[in-house]
Amino acid sequence: MSSSEAFTELPSVAPQLRALRRRASLTLEAAAGAAGLSPAHLSRLETGQRQPSLPMLLALARIYGTTVSELLGETVAERDSVMRAADMEPTEAGGWTYVQAGAPGRGMQALRVRVPHGSQGDIVRVHPGEEWLYVLKGRLRLRLGDTTHRLGPGDSAHFDSLTPHRIAAQDPDGVELLFVHTLLQSPTATLCLGPTPGETP
Repeated sequence: MSSSEAFTELPSVAPQLRALRRRASLTLEAAAGAAGLSPAHLSRLETGQRQPSLPMLLALARIYGTTVSELLGETVAERDSVMRAADMEPTEAGGWTYVQAGAPGRGMQALRVRVPHGSQGDIVRVHPGEEWLYVLKGRLRLRLGDTTHRLGPGDSAHFDSLTPHRIAAQDPDGVELLFVHTLLQSPTATLCLGPTPGETP
């Protein structure tokens, strides 16, 4: 994926974020707390003053019982079993570039993800479900609990998402992944914990 192909303007998600939070009957404070954000930060996302990162989109999608596609306002007329490369538009969010690699509205969400070096490496995530990732290109540093793993092309990981986990690109050129996660919902789960005090990514 070239740099010109990898990045595209992120659609305005503000109206969707507010509408989906209200559909889920969550106050601004409750939704922000569940996502590990301040109410002021979520309010800025809902008014378009800030753009969410991919981890934030994943967290909010789980809390609102939806998918990243719906948060981005994407609609699909029919739930197709086959996804064509020509129909997969890359989206940039918070420095990460991702392409939907599976149909929306399923129990799993499949993404092709590019993680730049130094992007989101300090965010620890904890949420219900499972995750599977496969390294396509570059080297990945994956922290699961207290253990750090280094994965290269062809390596994969499959883990319980309740294990605190952190993903970072090890090389300056970043890393490309296939990434699959389940969409189990838990409004009370803490999804983004931020940096662990005293630790470096």
